[in-house]
Amino acid sequence: MSLATGSSLAAPGVFITFEGIDGAGKTTHMDTLESLLKSQGREVVRTREPGGTPLAEKLRGLFLHDAMDPLTETLLVFAARRDHLTQVIQPALRRGAWVLCDRFTDASFAYQGGGRGFDLTVLNTLEQWVQEGTQPNLTFLFDLAPEVAAARLASARHPDRFEAQDALFFARVRQAYLDRQTQQPHRFALISADKSQTEVASQISAVLHEKGWA
Repeated sequence: MSLATGSSLAAPGVFITFEGIDGAGKTTHMDTLESLLKSQGREVVRTREPGGTPLAEKLRGLFLHDAMDPLTETLLVFAARRDHLTQVIQPALRRGAWVLCDRFTDASFAYQGGGRGFDLTVLNTLEQWVQEGTQPNLTFLFDLAPEVAAARLASARHPDRFEAQDALFFARVRQAYLDRQTQQPHRFALISADKSQTEVASQISAVLHEKGWA
């Protein structure tokens, strides 16, 4: 039985993305799910955006650290995404792997659309051009108040140019994520990321059980 419900590839692979503002705890729970899937004998491809290929990782460095206008920023991240899709994500799904990705196009709608105020019509067009129908089967949206996320990140690492934005920027990013979830509720699982690590893990487990993937 194919698990790729919602994918245009009609492939046996499963594409799961992890979204949310920095500090929401995505990485910890990606670790847990990756370990679980591997223990079941599944092939897991873990990746990230921007990044995931040699070219996309080079573009990631520019994206995170070099100043640029919102259009350049948007085109750069979608160029990286195109390479990532064609070189890593789509081949993995075709051979039946589970792809776990730290951020995908929802992040563009949240950070460039919500945070930067970039034109959503242009983002929709780029999404169609670059992805050609490929969408995640499931997106975990880790929802967290910006002030809580900022406190978690305060001593974690030197901030990149996104992490260094003010609270109003992240409030817009959070709202854009929630708007995206409202528009596509069938794909999203909203996770309350202000809970304990155990409670968050329980929320994720419940979603996987509901889909018959646990």
